[in-house]
Amino acid sequence: MALIEARSLVKAYRMGDQVVRALQDVSLDIAEGEFVAIMGASGSGKSTLMNILGCLDRPSEGAFLIDGQDASDFEPDELAALRRERFGFIFQRYHLLPGMDARANAALPAVYAGRSRDERIDRAEELLARLGLEERMHHRPNELSGGQQQRVSIARALAQDADLYLMDEPLAGVDAATEAVVVDLLRTLRGEGRTVAVVHHDLDTV
Repeated sequence: MALIEARSLVKAYRMGDQVVRALQDVSLDIAEGEFVAIMGASGSGKSTLMNILGCLDRPSEGAFLIDGQDASDFEPDELAALRRERFGFIFQRYHLLPGMDARANAALPAVYAGRSRDERIDRAEELLARLGLEERMHHRPNELSGGQQQRVSIARALAQDADLYLMDEPLAGVDAATEAVVVDLLRTLRGEGRTVAVVHHDLDTV
């Protein structure tokens, strides 16, 4: 059984008297341990698809299953638990909390997982150091470059120790040093047999 199954997904938005279809008849399976690249032109619906796969949005039509269960059957609190416990997200726009420093942002998923303060801090520091941010752990997002903020968002995703990592253009707009770090991380996750779905424009990079 696939970890993720999507069948004939459609996502439509109403704009005035017009209906715009961001997705049209999309089907895919993601098996446990598989590394999947989702590719397509700008505006083709890649981010919309990722939002559905991550239970951040619902399709207008079609079926989306997790471990064989139809996601439309889940209550909102069940979907929130899935996102918290099973998925690790890396977004294009980072979504860091401005009032928290890098370490606190990276540790946030462990708060919801109920881990002790010492465990949260140790894990966050380990991940940030791995990503080259030893000297920036106590800086807030507005004190970090875009590439550094992306590294913090990656640390936050890894802190979840997720079943499935969903990455929406993780190399978009980052500096060369951060790109090298992210590519190395993707290859590590791939080598570990982690389940990864990444939106990207260049398959050869990863």
